[in-house]
Amino acid sequence: MSGAINYISCGLLWVALLFRLPDLRRHWSEPSLRAIIAVLGFASMCFLLGAPPTVALINSVSGIPNLAAPLTYAAITAYSAASLVLIACWRGGPSVRRTARNWIYSYAGVLTGIAVLFAVGNPAEERRTDFDTYYATTPWVAEMVVLYLLAHLTAATVSAVWSLRWARETEVRRRPWLRAGLLTIGTGTALSTGYSISKLAAIAARWSGRDWVTVGTSVSSLCAGLGALLTVAGFLLPMAGHHLSSWADFVRLAPLDALLDPVLEDRALRLERPRSPLLWGTWRRSTILNGLHEIEVFFDKALYEQVHDAELKRLRETAGAHGPEDGAQGRAVASAWAVTISAAARRSAQRSSGAFGESAPLPLPQDPKALVRIADAVRRSERRERSVAAGPARAGSL
Repeated sequence: MSGAINYISCGLLWVALLFRLPDLRRHWSEPSLRAIIAVLGFASMCFLLGAPPTVALINSVSGIPNLAAPLTYAAITAYSAASLVLIACWRGGPSVRRTARNWIYSYAGVLTGIAVLFAVGNPAEERRTDFDTYYATTPWVAEMVVLYLLAHLTAATVSAVWSLRWARETEVRRRPWLRAGLLTIGTGTALSTGYSISKLAAIAARWSGRDWVTVGTSVSSLCAGLGALLTVAGFLLPMAGHHLSSWADFVRLAPLDALLDPVLEDRALRLERPRSPLLWGTWRRSTILNGLHEIEVFFDKALYEQVHDAELKRLRETAGAHGPEDGAQGRAVASAWAVTISAAARRSAQRSSGAFGESAPLPLPQDPKALVRIADAVRRSERRERSVAAGPARAGSL
């Protein structure tokens, strides 16, 4: 066996790990970040150590015929513990530290048991692919194998139950990327139970005198590979979703940024764009807030209320009596802010040239997504203006 799939999987996990390491330097005190780094690191070690060429190399270099086996089992056990700790960190709550410590101490005991049982059992004949079933009847070694498989099965089962149950909660339903990650983790860990179940079934068959080597090797490997990749993908989904949402906000905020551009340039308020595209959404939002704070003294509350009431009335008439009230209210607020900000930007420019305009106090919106909705309203307003301007032009050309 070449182990190509193992090495490809390991390489992909290393890419994800390198992608997260800079965050670890900046936020070392964050437990969930340390846990995700541990998950990625131990998952990659499981694939690396489980590849037959790696098994042969470790056994050959160390001079111990089957040293690769307990090392692989240790990586699987550590990965299982890290997964449980990460889910505990995500859930939070007053008992998160105690829960994480309990899992760590429990699986540290399993790691100690693996080392002691392997040393006592001392399996002398090298087995690169069927170590579990071959030594299923060997004293101490069989106990070591069963110990790590039960530890893996426990972790996979608990992770699957926690993830799928948590994904059904109302609070999580409001966070689609977290919910998608939990559903993926639940699916992956449920599939991972097939690894330990198939191994245990093959061992039990060996105890009863039957040979289920294929179940203990091919089936278990398939379940382990697919399950681990799905589980790790689930852990990465919320992070990827955050960056995708930030990038989408960067694009959607462009009309509001352009509207405030004269103010930003005139007052030298535009921040330098960061090199990393992952930070562009935050950069644009901060720049826009700088501009809004600069012109907030020109916000006209009367204009805001006038536009809000007119837009809300229009939307209600368009949607009918049974239309979505919350959606209409949100669009009306965004449209009112778009007009108010546009007028304030013009008044700010007039003030810079000597003119001054009275204003009524109007606080800036506090919801982080409010700016995106306002930018969407600016885009819709610009489209309507272009459409209106294009009408007479088409009529004149006829």
